[in-house]
Amino acid sequence: MDVVQARTFLAIVEAGNFSEAAKRVYVTQSTVSARIRALEDQLGKPLFNRSKGGCELTPAGHQFYRFARSIVRVWEEARHQVALPAGYEDTLIVGGQYALWNRLLLRWVQDFRDIRPKVAVKCEIGMPQRLMREMSEGVMDMAVLYTPERRPGMVVEELLEDRLIMVTSRPDTDFRENYVFVDWGDEFRSAHSAAFPEIHNPGVTLELGALGVNLLLNMGASGYFPERVVQSHLDQGLLTRVDGVPDFSYPAFVVYQEAFSTPEIIADALSTLKSIADKAVSGALPAPYWVR
Repeated sequence: MDVVQARTFLAIVEAGNFSEAAKRVYVTQSTVSARIRALEDQLGKPLFNRSKGGCELTPAGHQFYRFARSIVRVWEEARHQVALPAGYEDTLIVGGQYALWNRLLLRWVQDFRDIRPKVAVKCEIGMPQRLMREMSEGVMDMAVLYTPERRPGMVVEELLEDRLIMVTSRPDTDFRENYVFVDWGDEFRSAHSAAFPEIHNPGVTLELGALGVNLLLNMGASGYFPERVVQSHLDQGLLTRVDGVPDFSYPAFVVYQEAFSTPEIIADALSTLKSIADKAVSGALPAPYWVR
């Protein structure tokens, strides 16, 4: 058995079927089936009960699940330790959604490095599904995202509550004339549809998070963004808040490995992250570099 088989097994557990798991591990469904057959042959027991509706773990599969997670985690820890840059004692791999790097995680990197200069930090950006998959596989140590999934071996804590507000770079026009729909997930889509039934097919839709602010500025458009992210633009007069429309609550969460190999490092990472989050919400962070 190898780590690839363990990763494939975990992908099937998370996806609920072989076809979706194949997409997650970037191979064909037949390759996924072959890996599981080989794994079951080595273990001497079936791991899944297959049906047209998907698949479920057998008793042996339930037993193997915790070992599979351990196999992947131990491999990743070994890889990280062997690949440590010279002069460093450990590595922390942190992921976050696009909007949560801007004015939050980037500032956290600086503070964490100040108290843990011997810990190498690897930063990644991505959508929630990818971040949660890498957390499950043990590839990532900590992730900050808006829509986490609660899974065994991981701790989920609310970090801050963003508020999505509508802003515009053309306050002299009706926001509906050039509206950009920024997709902040299922709950936002539902709330947005209820609040704006007339905006059912906007001309531009973005799944770029806070990166979409630049498009608003360039296009002379309107859209919803976290107040924390656009506050500097509002202060500079680059954007204007649209009156008479609702705001939407949008909490962010931190997810971390329950069995992290060095508990004191993850404790420092969490304490500095929560401190930065408090400052971000209260507006106590320094202004961005481009604000003079």
